Amino acid sequence: MWVSASTRLSEGGHPVAESQNQPFLFATVLSILLFGFTQSGSARITRIVITSVQSPTFGGASFGNVGQYEKLVARAFGELDPNDRRNVVITDIGLAPRNTRGMVEYSMDIYLLKPVDMSKGNHRLFFEVNNRGNKLCFRSLNDSTSGGNDPSSAADAGNGFLMSKGYSIGWTGWDATVEPGDNRLTITVPVAKNPDGSSVVGPALEEFVIDNSTTLKRPLTYSAADLNNGLAHLTMRNHYADSPITIPESAWEYINERTIRLLPLGALFQDGTLYEFTYPAKNPVVAGIGFAATRDFAAFLRRATADDDRNPNPLAGAVQFIYSFSISQSARFMRDFLYFGFNEDEQGQRVFDGIDNHVGGGSGGFFNYRFAQPDRTHRQHIARWYPELQFPFANQVILDPVTGQTDGRLRRCLVTDTCPKIIETNSENEYWSKAGSLLHTDTLGNDLNLDSAPNVRIYMFSSLPHGAATGSSICQQPRNSVSANPGLRGLLVALDEWVSHGTEPPQSQLPRRSNGTLVPSFPQGSVGFPQIPDFKYNGLLHTGDMLNFGPLFNQGILTVLPPVIKGSVYPVLVPATDHDGNDIAGVRLPEIAVPLATYTGWALRAGPAGGDGCDGSGQQIAFARTRAERIGNGDPRLSIEERYKTHARYVKAVEKVTRQLVKERFLLKDDAEKYIRAAEASNVLR
Repeated sequence: MWVSASTRLSEGGHPVAESQNQPFLFATVLSILLFGFTQSGSARITRIVITSVQSPTFGGASFGNVGQYEKLVARAFGELDPNDRRNVVITDIGLAPRNTRGMVEYSMDIYLLKPVDMSKGNHRLFFEVNNRGNKLCFRSLNDSTSGGNDPSSAADAGNGFLMSKGYSIGWTGWDATVEPGDNRLTITVPVAKNPDGSSVVGPALEEFVIDNSTTLKRPLTYSAADLNNGLAHLTMRNHYADSPITIPESAWEYINERTIRLLPLGALFQDGTLYEFTYPAKNPVVAGIGFAATRDFAAFLRRATADDDRNPNPLAGAVQFIYSFSISQSARFMRDFLYFGFNEDEQGQRVFDGIDNHVGGGSGGFFNYRFAQPDRTHRQHIARWYPELQFPFANQVILDPVTGQTDGRLRRCLVTDTCPKIIETNSENEYWSKAGSLLHTDTLGNDLNLDSAPNVRIYMFSSLPHGAATGSSICQQPRNSVSANPGLRGLLVALDEWVSHGTEPPQSQLPRRSNGTLVPSFPQGSVGFPQIPDFKYNGLLHTGDMLNFGPLFNQGILTVLPPVIKGSVYPVLVPATDHDGNDIAGVRLPEIAVPLATYTGWALRAGPAGGDGCDGSGQQIAFARTRAERIGNGDPRLSIEERYKTHARYVKAVEKVTRQLVKERFLLKDDAEKYIRAAEASNVLR
């Protein structure tokens, strides 16, 4: 364990809470945070430099009544007032270098797609918050299988969903640890320095998850302050619950200040093993600037006419509403974005009118800390020693009897009247591997009153994984291939109608304690999961741990690494299943409502870490085709033949479910027709 002997404190004016479990919680000084600092209104985008324009893009393809699109790639430059009350929550902002005007500067990549004829657009900005520098919305909403981070061809546009709706689409860098390359979006932020100009030094923790037999060396997120390996500590373990085994100093070395390797030379890190490396690091970036940069660029696109050099805003006068869209890491980023108050712009106005978070669970991330590592993500097996699962979890402002704090993700925006409309969608995986039930229970495990947050809707896509996949990979069973894409399209349309016209979206659909659909993961019978031959169920999940990172945690500074576990104090619950093993509650897409298999959002690892959670993967266990086959296998689940009798009956069942999902506004008509056509073309009972 690394314990920092002394750490210089930020001059940024961070308020300090008594509890070590949540940075910046300070109920007694709320009014100071919100109103006690200068409101200079000087945080802004100062300059945009466009580096390339492709007009038209997508090979000249035209999208419905909207027509052709064009692409703009650029670099944006901005600055922040470190004393503005909207910015003081950024860890180490007070240690960031300032320009002659006393401002803190940054720059970032930006990427825009917009109709060539803006009058044909829908006057809405679809702002995807990138994931580790990557663009994911074309894969998740446009069903694109090509294009990656630079969609340019007609094939890259996929089904054209976003363009046919008329959205302008924007991205910007926010993650200061993203390495350039492969068209990933980056941001350049200052390095924190002590007042005398010396390097800030403190403890950092790296976890290396080795799932191969080829790894020779591992990079570090930050530079080591001292290459004496006697000041660092390297351990290994197979399972999260195992006690770590110390690797002697003689068995590893620094290659340089950003890389380590095992000795003797050529030694491999072991397959299936977790390695933890604590070391004295230097020169932390002021990573929380990514929140302010996201805020200010979105506000610029909506409200500005031009930058300081009179370069025009590419979307000037064309943005009526802005919707963020985020998947996984970036959804957790947006939960913190809202919590820290960044949905209020420099003019005190709302930034995002709608926030659409997918598979973010009930947590935030390692974003606004000294020596932050935004790419880390808790799962049952990995990254459990990082500050992600911190109260408050829910959007509602509630009392946590464990810490004595009263807080909620909406607390700041409620005070400033800048709360957006919010749609939170999760898969079953978030309940098992990211303690997702805390999003809608109190900290004792009781259902929250969903009506107490009328601007929020929460939906669980039943029996789905974090992300669809095929093959078994490092898991014990074939992975779950069911995609949430059709449901995401339906709910984006619902969000737009909610913001634009006040049309209420569908009521939240999620498992609840009150009706028995949210339950402990063990014993198996309490969940309702069937006894499937040759299938392992152990109920292992991400527990609701409280961690002690040291006395400066409330200032975003971790001094005790690895942290000390103070107990699994928060109850974590999972969805109950039907007799097939498919979730009862939530939005049951056609594959789940008319199943051909048991689909789970969780999976177990194979190999040396066998039995631990298989990260974001789910699994699918096919039903027997006939009754005779089922009985021969000892399978308690009805066969496909027993369920549907004929191919025509199977198709009719799919049609009935899809029509109902359209009526409930979870599916669009086009997607419903695709499901029906796929059922008709299938080999089920032919």
